[in-house]
Amino acid sequence: MNSRKYLDHPTVREGAGTLTTALNDTDLVTPNAAMDDEQSPPRYVVGIDLGTTNSAMCCIDTHRDDWQIECFAVTQAIAQGESEKRETLPSFHYEPTADELKAGTCELPWQQEHSYCVGVFARDNGRSTPGRMVESAKSWLCHAGVDRRAALLPWHPAEDVERLSPVQVSSRFLRHLREAWDHSHPQYPLSKQDVVLTIPASFDEVARELTVTAAREAGLPRIFLIEEPQAAFYSWVDAHRETWEQIVSPGQKILVCDIGGGTSDFSLIHVRSGENGKLQFHRVAVGDHLLLGGDNLDLALAHYIEQKLADEGKLGGENKLSPRQWSTLISACRHAKETLLDFQAPESYTVVLPGSGSKLIGGSLQTDVTQQELHNLFVEGFLPEVELTDKPAKRQSGFQEFGLPYAPDPAMTKYLAHFLNSHHQTSGSSSIDEDPLIAARPDVVLFNGGFFASPILRSRLINCLQRWFANTSVSDKPWSPLVLKNDRLDLAVARGAAYFGMVRRGIGIRIVAGLARSYYIGVEKADGSPAAMCLIAAGTEPGAEPTVLDQHFRVRTSEPVEFPIYVSGTRLTDQPGQLLAIDPEQLTPLPPIRTVLTSRSSEDNTIDARVSVRLNEIGTLEMWCQQVDSTRRWQLQFDVRSATETDREAHTGIAERTGIVDDSIIRTAEALIESTFADESTASPDRIAKQIAAELQISRNDWPPSLLRGMWPALMASESARRRSPKHECRWLNLTGFCLRPGFGMAADDWRVEETWKTLRGKLAHSGSANLTEWRILCRRVAGGLNAGRQNQLAAPLLSAIRQKHRQMMTGRGKATDYASSTHEAAEIWRLLGSLERISSSVRAELGGIIIDLLPRAVVQPIRPSMLWALGRLGARIPIYGPLNLVLPAQTIVPWIEHLLRNEDLTDSVTQLALMQLGRRTDDRYRDISAAMRDRVVAALSQAGAKPHIIELVTNVGQLEQEEANQIFGESLPAGLRIG
Repeated sequence: MNSRKYLDHPTVREGAGTLTTALNDTDLVTPNAAMDDEQSPPRYVVGIDLGTTNSAMCCIDTHRDDWQIECFAVTQAIAQGESEKRETLPSFHYEPTADELKAGTCELPWQQEHSYCVGVFARDNGRSTPGRMVESAKSWLCHAGVDRRAALLPWHPAEDVERLSPVQVSSRFLRHLREAWDHSHPQYPLSKQDVVLTIPASFDEVARELTVTAAREAGLPRIFLIEEPQAAFYSWVDAHRETWEQIVSPGQKILVCDIGGGTSDFSLIHVRSGENGKLQFHRVAVGDHLLLGGDNLDLALAHYIEQKLADEGKLGGENKLSPRQWSTLISACRHAKETLLDFQAPESYTVVLPGSGSKLIGGSLQTDVTQQELHNLFVEGFLPEVELTDKPAKRQSGFQEFGLPYAPDPAMTKYLAHFLNSHHQTSGSSSIDEDPLIAARPDVVLFNGGFFASPILRSRLINCLQRWFANTSVSDKPWSPLVLKNDRLDLAVARGAAYFGMVRRGIGIRIVAGLARSYYIGVEKADGSPAAMCLIAAGTEPGAEPTVLDQHFRVRTSEPVEFPIYVSGTRLTDQPGQLLAIDPEQLTPLPPIRTVLTSRSSEDNTIDARVSVRLNEIGTLEMWCQQVDSTRRWQLQFDVRSATETDREAHTGIAERTGIVDDSIIRTAEALIESTFADESTASPDRIAKQIAAELQISRNDWPPSLLRGMWPALMASESARRRSPKHECRWLNLTGFCLRPGFGMAADDWRVEETWKTLRGKLAHSGSANLTEWRILCRRVAGGLNAGRQNQLAAPLLSAIRQKHRQMMTGRGKATDYASSTHEAAEIWRLLGSLERISSSVRAELGGIIIDLLPRAVVQPIRPSMLWALGRLGARIPIYGPLNLVLPAQTIVPWIEHLLRNEDLTDSVTQLALMQLGRRTDDRYRDISAAMRDRVVAALSQAGAKPHIIELVTNVGQLEQEEANQIFGESLPAGLRIG
């Protein structure tokens, strides 16, 4: 294997974590809190269901011989100044107003003063005061499009509300449960008991890690994780302790359908004969992550009601509810859904919304929703009659209102059909001739989650299964699955978690479940094309002997290395060492593996190594790089940090697909760099880029990412040459920034950018405007690889000077030092500030306001294009790389659009580009400008002769063309890298 693509990669950073696998009946102990050898185990075993809509806690008193699983009723605020015990804790967080706090809204028996409340009051009061309530925090934990540790909730808050991260909100739910327990059991604090916490089977590795973090922050230093579908099945086993062996039989396949408020989870459990004729349960398959559940039903109903109000002529010219009305409607729809899907539901439900203006009396909106309308919307929309061979659509759905990345297709039946089809090979049959239809058929079904509280929805899904497998009946009777009884959908997961706590102590029936997915490492084949090699097979049992791949890898010591990692939930029969093409539909990229192979030798050694993998006893995937001819080995760690601290998705290797250039090409470029910047060299650095292009016979703008990043080590090695002359420093800064642009897109780019930053630290060897400008160009080019702290370091001194100049120009009073010594330097300052997408929303809004104030001034006309370019980046509806939670509200940028439409030359391409970014359609009503304003922008762009695709991006949701992407970035992007 050509090792070049794995060279010059980053070290493991602080905060890098291990990968928690698709946990089954194994347990994950939070870091630094492994099981200690206590003489006697804790008295209580506690199961916690941290749900999207409701949370619950069940417990077992192990000091009782006749132990039973009991529901722990949670004390919570239910009204102002009033608290009660309830079986579930609604997963809603509410920050009261100052007046509500004075009235004792958040008082609890164990705490009189509290700045927030969770539970019933939070849910009910939040419905009438949107912007103060957080819901669906669990869904945000697995949102790869935002920084999940960032304070971003509520997604659209009231002005005086404290914003929290999804981890913090989840932690507050768990903290409330802990405090309620401790108040009732002062001698047995929850932190000292065996606590089992449930997670969706499809939670990604980062979401699992963050769930553990939330528990730790809530004061629960030791927890055990279990998948929710398994917990639901454990609950059924417990409820049928004496009879379950008569209900199920060997050879059967049990389908667990767990659809809650936020996610849809599908799992397959096989019933097999064990030792002494005892039955065993084996969990053999887990579905992919689906952000599809009760929240989506609420959104669908809200869209339906909004359209109904528009058809009734109640919404005015916009035919769209305001964001405040929409937030209220979402909550009202949740209540309407629960009411109309109840067993004794009324024929209709009246939805009442506040008016859009200041008029409080007589300004409300209302409409009726009938049972039949709800049936048509939910059953036909989410459980349509599809074929077993149907697959879900890949095009993104319109459900973006919460900012959450909901599943592309709302048809749950399509996902279920695809799951059963994808996993028919896990039937466990020894016959290779088994009918694939029979192999895909489940024999038994267990429903779980609030979605199935409705008998209508349960019946529809059963009917779909019956229709799919109607021809597989071996009797005269139509085939139908055995549906297991689950009386408490709201408590089953918590009950099952508590039961699993006893299983861990050797009591009860255990579900045997190995690794639910197959894992792969990215390699290059002999022809240089990328491929994936199976690392560890699905079904591998925890604690099994390490798997050592026979293949040799050439890697360098004393340098950082990185390996791309993939996971598949469908390719469950691949074996370690098996090589396959990278199919995005079957292989999902994970955060990469990073480490440094340290060596005592000072030489630049390259070693032959193997990779070994082991699934340890606590469900963690351990990976090691072992030297072939030595006992030396190095641990490899998954870089969870990169997935939790940035908005970027896990590295996908798209840039690498443009091709990994031959080492000889990189060596040629390196030689030219070294000869130009060598101490004894007399060559002028001015033509270095042209010389490399001529020698390689590749135009500078066509250099592929692998060549650009391959040149970076030679530039770093020649960094001291900056001191030779201002010209040397300018050329070095320019070429380094060009090779690292846009700061992301290739494996280990964040490390390269950080290493460059630490080497330079903003200190130039030569003073002068030209050198300082080149430094800022470098920072602009790599801004996507700079974290928020670095970006604030860059912005702070510039902001201070610009604020002073703005104040002086607007008031005519005082003196202010110019923030730039030349027009060129001023232009690059604005372009740099516009590219910093991780600085705070308030600062970026302030900068946009300053630009609007200054644009009419004659003195700034020479830098007008740069200021307009910066304005478009600052107010863009879709950022290049920044987190969505930092996108400015539509109401902030509407005055900017008004100014451009009134005062700027709309035939100018830069103005058109800025207008497109400010008005670009996303189908998120909180980011999108109003329909009326969009129509004005489209009309203005059309009249000014803007390119059709520019207009199309404002009219409809779409992707940037390469030319537009280059304009927004500020120059050409490396081949293979795309934005927006």
